[in-house]
Amino acid sequence: MNPKTNDEKRKAGADTIQRLMAFAALVILFIGFSLASPFFFTLSNIIGILVSTAVNGLLAIGVTFIIISGGIDLSVGTVMTLSAVMSAVVVSNMGLPNILGVLAAVLTGTFAGVLNGLMVAKLKLPPFIATLGMLNVARGLSLVITDLSPIYFPLEVGWNRIAMGSVIGSIIPGFDIPNGVLILFGSALLAGLILSKTVIGRYAFAIGSNEEAARLSGLNILKWKTIIYGTGGFFIGIAGVVIAARLNSAQPALGLGYELDAIAAAVIGGVSLSGGEGTMLGTIIGAFIISTLTNGLRILSVPQEWQIVVTGLIIILAVYLDTVRKRARTS
Repeated sequence: MNPKTNDEKRKAGADTIQRLMAFAALVILFIGFSLASPFFFTLSNIIGILVSTAVNGLLAIGVTFIIISGGIDLSVGTVMTLSAVMSAVVVSNMGLPNILGVLAAVLTGTFAGVLNGLMVAKLKLPPFIATLGMLNVARGLSLVITDLSPIYFPLEVGWNRIAMGSVIGSIIPGFDIPNGVLILFGSALLAGLILSKTVIGRYAFAIGSNEEAARLSGLNILKWKTIIYGTGGFFIGIAGVVIAARLNSAQPALGLGYELDAIAAAVIGGVSLSGGEGTMLGTIIGAFIISTLTNGLRILSVPQEWQIVVTGLIIILAVYLDTVRKRARTS
């Protein structure tokens, strides 16, 4: 039998196990918090978890492309904020239609991703340094453009309905799933198709697995890294739309810290920080684990500083398990 085929089967089996473990952890969290508090497993709280997962899930989707290609993006949170700011400028300050505000946010995220890709692939900057620089650039631009003050969307334009309205609720009365949740699942489906069915996904895995081998096989690393980072930025721009709609405003001071939760969600879901491995389904499960943990700790009145400690420990554990899994495959 073909050794490569055996390796691929082992890899697929390990990925499946990782997703099952992540899903089992999510179920255990739900059961544990439900037993600990009668307020956890209620319809309003479940919808709250879904809504809070929407933003982090979209960021995690974007960063998944980048991590699979062997990179990292620390700028996702502030680029999301800049995208939200640009949508507010277009809709609130310029008085243009909502669709143009959405387009402005998505283009901003995509453009920032493309710039990150160019800095990494063309200028040969380490992804950590390049995206750390973009983090500060995006944060600074958000503060400059807004003059340090939030930009609020006029109520009459209905911007908040993008995330907090319910298309399903208008069709099935009483079944009010917020649009932000639908955007998350729709984006996850689109991202999953891109990752598994298009050349963008195939080349992301190839570059992340062995960039030198991909280059020697004739792959244009500059072109495809730029496209991969731009694809991640596209979903980060969508996250900017959703968070602006949730708050019905663009808050220029937001953004810092979101990148840690997004990366943690991806890693918990089985995306390897060394590149070449991961699925969108695993990432979404990881995002729900982060949101469920945060929500449950808040309901149990755990102080916020301890919530941060727990999240940090979860990230360390996820990275450690990724390292162990990697060693097991190479041994």
